[in-house]
Amino acid sequence: MPKLQPEPWLRGTHEDIAPVPRAALHAIELAGEDLVLWCASLSGEELHVSPFGLPSIAFQLRHIARSLDRLLTYAEGKALSAQQLAAITSESSAAGPRAELFGELTIALAQSCSRIRKFGAALPSLQESRTVGRKKLPTTVAGLLVHVADHTQRHVGQAITTAKIILARRADQPA
Repeated sequence: MPKLQPEPWLRGTHEDIAPVPRAALHAIELAGEDLVLWCASLSGEELHVSPFGLPSIAFQLRHIARSLDRLLTYAEGKALSAQQLAAITSESSAAGPRAELFGELTIALAQSCSRIRKFGAALPSLQESRTVGRKKLPTTVAGLLVHVADHTQRHVGQAITTAKIILARRADQPA
């Protein structure tokens, strides 16, 4: 196992960004590092298995990528597009080759960091009101950015748990 460096929030990065957007950036950076660490060695077939009925890693990768886009769209004060709404239903199938899954995730993480940096420039105010979903549930820009971090890490944890089960099963296979 490679020597791990401190988590992004302990590296003293993004000091020029306000604390809430900075924390979201650190969570996204950690997500990318952890997913590569635990999932990059898995085969395309392994990414699609659902041990014990758990959601597949492929689903988690797609969901992380697409939910980041949706949550940041809300944070920007916009409504979801027809394409974003359609993408929700395709997450559960999570079909696709390994390179496509990791490619979508990599692009989404980079774009999310770029979008979050704009909030760190102080416009709009982190306390500015926003709404979420068809029911237009109330929140703030800060609330959405905190949820970006929380939601992303929750699904990364689920992907890692599934990866550990798959890796343990692989280790139990006779050589």
